[in-house]
Amino acid sequence: MAGNRIGRINEEIQRELAGLLRTVKDPRLHQGGLVTITHVDTTSDLRYAKIHISALNREQEADMLKGLKSASGYLRRELGAALRLRYTPELQFVADDSIRQGARILEMLRDPDVVKPPNPANADIVLEDEQ
Repeated sequence: MAGNRIGRINEEIQRELAGLLRTVKDPRLHQGGLVTITHVDTTSDLRYAKIHISALNREQEADMLKGLKSASGYLRRELGAALRLRYTPELQFVADDSIRQGARILEMLRDPDVVKPPNPANADIVLEDEQ
């Protein structure tokens, strides 16, 4: 039951931070293009939240993380006002490359040298799930 509460808090933190990112005035966040919050992990005592960030422009991602780190006090204060939790978690921003890895896997699956075509001899086999 406690895991479900943390999950809801993670979703709410992600939603609020997505809106707050537009209000940050640090030029490092706006020069690199789109910043996406892909995932939020909050500790069970709500003291720390690890925010996974993905940037559209890979070259500017390090500068964006520095900008987010410098704006973390402002974001934490605004988040605390919006969420009304006993403790507002300390925000730790980390780069997330899961979108890039997913695109790479899709590219590999579409490559005929990596993935073999289906065996025509197995075309008449019907699995239990397909009946």
